[in-house]
Amino acid sequence: MTAPIAISCGEPAGIGLDIIEKAWDALKGDMRFFLIGDPSHLPGTVPHRIVTSPGEAADVMPSALPVLAQDFGTARMPGVPDAAHAKHIITAIRHGTDLAMSCAASAICTLPIHKKALKDGADFPYPGHTEFLAHLGGVDHVVMMLASDQLRVVPATIHIPLAEVPDALTPDVLRDTIRITAEGLRTQFGISNPRLAIAGLNPHAGEGGAMGHEDARIIAPVIQELQAEGYDLTGPLPADTMFHAAARARYDAAICAYHDQALIPIKTLDFDRGVNVTLGLPFIRTSPDHGTAFDIAGQGIANPTSTIEALRMAWRMACAA
Repeated sequence: MTAPIAISCGEPAGIGLDIIEKAWDALKGDMRFFLIGDPSHLPGTVPHRIVTSPGEAADVMPSALPVLAQDFGTARMPGVPDAAHAKHIITAIRHGTDLAMSCAASAICTLPIHKKALKDGADFPYPGHTEFLAHLGGVDHVVMMLASDQLRVVPATIHIPLAEVPDALTPDVLRDTIRITAEGLRTQFGISNPRLAIAGLNPHAGEGGAMGHEDARIIAPVIQELQAEGYDLTGPLPADTMFHAAARARYDAAICAYHDQALIPIKTLDFDRGVNVTLGLPFIRTSPDHGTAFDIAGQGIANPTSTIEALRMAWRMACAA
């Protein structure tokens, strides 16, 4: 039997706890998961039950949201982060990761955090979830994939200023990104020979050097090297012609040079259903592709679709493993 998914609570002041109750209501008959967090923070729109181990989630799931309880010490105030919660949020992520790595949980789905709140409250040294999970998993390089039924995209560089991208997009970074993406598609998505489209950095992929030399100097040689090793790659391609329907049919994932080049197309095509998947970890991790949305937290109006899709994707990946 597939173990349940661990869900770390994320920032209690955000919409994560609002949407996990809605997600349980939508998925209670389809899969098993449990929340790690303070049960007193839940809005209470659905029943919940405290469990003492992941194994209890299967029996509880049909009638109540299973919660592996963690005392945060103070109440939740929607829209207003509490610095005292920061260390507990980090502990919940760590606990979920430990359970996934020990196979007590089949995957971890992380609800949104607020990086500034973690830094202010606990001196959190990581840029975000992804880098922290890589540390916990003991790996040096992971890949952030945004995935939906319409498109999968991977930014080779992530949360850095655009001016820093040309220097950060090194042959080693691009090579590792391609290899990790291909391996993840094989092992976690069941695609035996993944087809990857590699976007150019510059407009028109440099247009023979007229619009920049990085495409010919950095990207093309890496593509040629990995093609010789048997990878199914095309590129460097002009990014402005990669994302219409006919182009998307020719690849399984697109490797992009920087954050917005990857995220704008998927958020345009499928804003509510995009899922953040971290490839290269020794466990399955998914997350909804949105933030804490403090402005609507606690109002009961947050859209749970991305969290529902993140849980569905984690469950499919776990069942296929």
